[in-house]
Amino acid sequence: MAPDEVPPGEIVDKLTPEARSANMRRIRSRDTAPEMIVRRIVHRMGFRYRLHRGDLPGRPDIVLTRLGKIVDVRGCFWHQHPGCTDSHIPKSRRAYWEPKLSQNAARDKSNASRLRAMGWRLLVIWECETKKPDTLTKRLTRFLA
Repeated sequence: MAPDEVPPGEIVDKLTPEARSANMRRIRSRDTAPEMIVRRIVHRMGFRYRLHRGDLPGRPDIVLTRLGKIVDVRGCFWHQHPGCTDSHIPKSRRAYWEPKLSQNAARDKSNASRLRAMGWRLLVIWECETKKPDTLTKRLTRFLA
């Protein structure tokens, strides 16, 4: 799209559609770096768990069946962590991103309430929280005790 064809107020993506598509293809939904950090901590604490149980709403990341507890690791951008600087909405293609990201957050809320109604206790860990392993370990210890 040429600069004179851009609608007023719309920002053009700096990457070509092919480069943007390649970037988006590399983003994984499982075994992400934040998820692996949490899994290592929980395992080091001596707990054993199941991963991504398909029979539960939202396929939670870490399921501790004997304890009746779930640890869900969420990316700040994709799940719109309230108040986090990483949860901004991109300036380009806002008409695409706003509904997509708000639907993710709404689905998370629905899945959490369904899990609680089934008797599960749920802890949500945000991606930005995995950058402080000591604080994260204390939070997990309190939840899993």
